[in-house]
Amino acid sequence: MEPLSARGLPRLSWIDTLYSNFNYNTDGYEGDGAEDGKSQDGSETLPFIDESPTMSPQLCAPQGPDGEAVSPTPPESLLAGGDVEKGLEMKKLVLSGFLASEEIYINQLEALLLPMRPLKATATSSQPVLTIQQVETIFYKIQDIFEIHKEFYDALLPNIQQWDEKVTVGHLFQKLASQLGVYKAFVDNYKVALETAEKCSQANVQFHQISENLKVKGPKDSKDCTTNVSMEALLYKPIDRVTRSTLVLHDLLKHTPKDHPDFPLLQDALRISQNFLSSINEEIDPRRTAVTTPKGEARQLVKDGFLVEVSESSRKLRHVFLFTDLLLCAKMKKTSVGRHQQYECKWYIPLADLTFQTLDDSDSSPSIQVLPEHEIEEMKIKISVLKSEIQKEKKAPKGQSRVDRLRKKMNEQESWLLLHSPTIPFRVHNKHGKSYQFLLSSDYERSEWRESIQKLQKKDLQTCLLSPVELQVLTSSCFKLRTVHNIPVTSNKDDEETPGLYGFLHVIVHSAKGFKDSANLYCTLEVDSYGYFVSKAKTRVFRDTMEPHWNEEFEIELEGSLFLRILCYENCYDKSLLNKDDNEIVDKIMGKGQVQLDPQTVQSKNWHMDVIEMNGIKVEFSMKFTSRDLSLKRTPSKKQSGVFGVKINVVTKRERSKVPYIVRQCIEEVEKRGIDEVGIYRISGVATDIQALKLVFDTNTKDILVMLSDMDINAIAGTLKLYFRELPEPLLTDRLYPAFMEGIALSDPAAKENCMMHLLRSLPDPNLMTFLPLLDHLKRVAEKEPINKMSLHNLATVFGPTLLRPSESEIAKAQHITSASDIWSHDVMAQVQVLLYYLQHPPISFAELKRNTLYYSTDV
Repeated sequence: MEPLSARGLPRLSWIDTLYSNFNYNTDGYEGDGAEDGKSQDGSETLPFIDESPTMSPQLCAPQGPDGEAVSPTPPESLLAGGDVEKGLEMKKLVLSGFLASEEIYINQLEALLLPMRPLKATATSSQPVLTIQQVETIFYKIQDIFEIHKEFYDALLPNIQQWDEKVTVGHLFQKLASQLGVYKAFVDNYKVALETAEKCSQANVQFHQISENLKVKGPKDSKDCTTNVSMEALLYKPIDRVTRSTLVLHDLLKHTPKDHPDFPLLQDALRISQNFLSSINEEIDPRRTAVTTPKGEARQLVKDGFLVEVSESSRKLRHVFLFTDLLLCAKMKKTSVGRHQQYECKWYIPLADLTFQTLDDSDSSPSIQVLPEHEIEEMKIKISVLKSEIQKEKKAPKGQSRVDRLRKKMNEQESWLLLHSPTIPFRVHNKHGKSYQFLLSSDYERSEWRESIQKLQKKDLQTCLLSPVELQVLTSSCFKLRTVHNIPVTSNKDDEETPGLYGFLHVIVHSAKGFKDSANLYCTLEVDSYGYFVSKAKTRVFRDTMEPHWNEEFEIELEGSLFLRILCYENCYDKSLLNKDDNEIVDKIMGKGQVQLDPQTVQSKNWHMDVIEMNGIKVEFSMKFTSRDLSLKRTPSKKQSGVFGVKINVVTKRERSKVPYIVRQCIEEVEKRGIDEVGIYRISGVATDIQALKLVFDTNTKDILVMLSDMDINAIAGTLKLYFRELPEPLLTDRLYPAFMEGIALSDPAAKENCMMHLLRSLPDPNLMTFLPLLDHLKRVAEKEPINKMSLHNLATVFGPTLLRPSESEIAKAQHITSASDIWSHDVMAQVQVLLYYLQHPPISFAELKRNTLYYSTDV
């Protein structure tokens, strides 16, 4: 909104004469017949403010052609020769005029306060004109503003009366500026005060008469004793006053020598006042610069986002703002209904004083509370189930109220996940004060924040100490300046927004070029999941090269993902750095980039080739997507001679074995050299390696053992998972699936034990004899959890759906569900719980299981 011209304000005759050559308007009374932009005497007034009391106030200083604030132009006769004595005389004239306007302003505030006291007194009587709450709303902060200016006036007056070149007034203006926080509170309440006054005026004749005829005393030397002014007009005066004070500060600085004691104090007062005005204008025009720095340059917002801070040994979600000269950490304040949301500053660090900490010099950093991964996975599953329920309720008649309740619950759960999932530390330190620690989910974010700060630090920065008012102004401006408005959870998205992709993304990382020196290089792949990014795959290290050619394919599971990130690292072989905190990444980032996963592009059957450019480096990759609907289907193999997609009893009969050879060999190899591998069975293996292993197992090549011993262990783990996933029916069978779902839901421990053991006995022998050694193997993997980070629950999450998920037709018949996505959401938690039950159970032997008497029977 463009600022409108001010109404003409009649001026006192001696002030008019003194300032006839000034583009400066002292305060006065509203007069009849004044036109916009002109006073009653026809002289021009400044387009300072939109004077309309019904609209939000717009404050602005006069501007030059370049948009910068300029001070009013003084009479040339008073500046001729730049004489210091004349300059000081000019300063006195400016102060005298401002003192006169202060007297008028104080009289206006007094006129407002005059009815406040009786109105408040009658509020508790039997015949109240207004309620206490209405009185406090209409006259909010008027008493405080009056006392501030009365004190200022009383202190300034003797200085003007006893004027000489040694008189100092800068401290008075600085103190006045430091109290602008009261004005901020007044401005925030201004609209409500006007609305309340108008409603009360319409509802109460007595108050209407009072509010239309407030008596304002004239100056001491004025012939007119009083003037009638409306309450609406008087309530606007504090809004107008800050602009007038700022203009006077411009004039005073122009006529104060730089070596005068007043100069730095007036300069500081002006900076505080300008920043305050900018924060008020920000509510109307967000394009305005928020604040200025101590050097007088525009302070601009460079980057902002939600980060998890470790504070007092607990996790707090903060909104962090990076400005051109400082880093500010804020939290959203709780506000009453209908009030604007506001930020509260927790701390800030001038960039001139900011350094980054590493583990070596941060012994006092807060300890990181890392939740067991199974709790994170359980929450993901709960959110998935809620999403499915929301989609169902949307189709139901009158289901909106339940949808709203489910959305609220999902928002709480996603927010919990966002708070508890990050583990990568990002530490910042104020070299004159405290250190602070954030937790990020990706090294990508940590690198972005660090690079943005370091880029700004290359400039000539000065340290800054913000006054309480400046800090309040800056923090208030954050609400309008922010670029990230909501925490990144799906429940905050509109229904029309892209829901993200669910299924499997196949990515081939081909090659990279653009490196200046030879290095040991590798890439990691990340996708977003539930509002944060997760590392899903890692290429092998290509040693001592400037043009690595990986040509490695990965299969990455997507959970509502919208972006794929690729980070390129130089491998660090400094052994002294390898004993760091598990979450401290010591390898050097050479480049990073991300691409949006456009559903129309990636869902085609063909590979889509693309290039990510990062810091002069180009990484070439290809990708294609398989939806979850397709990935859920179990497709029997047309070739019964192989092992993948072939019924397990056919394979064991052909091999004359109790457990398929592929299962035995993969388990043996993982236990031999992969049991200590971090994320074993969770980190994706290279897809081309997995396909190569699949081929040799299917063709029964004699070189299987040699190939296994040379193959990356994640590829072998991936091959075992793929074998169970491609069985034409799950290892625990379609027939028993409904009974497993019922058995795991039983509450009585004894009943559950009998049912779950009976179900194992009911499995075909090849299935049971394959399941039991796999079970023992996974338990042995979990015993190494402190090293490999794979708990029983993690393993149950990986293998549960693979071993239990039925063929699509079977589950659809059993539960009358037509969508494969609904199947996944509906049963995945139970599938995980079934396998977890057996993993947590004491050792189960095939012979003993078959011998035991059946105490509890269930119809299968």
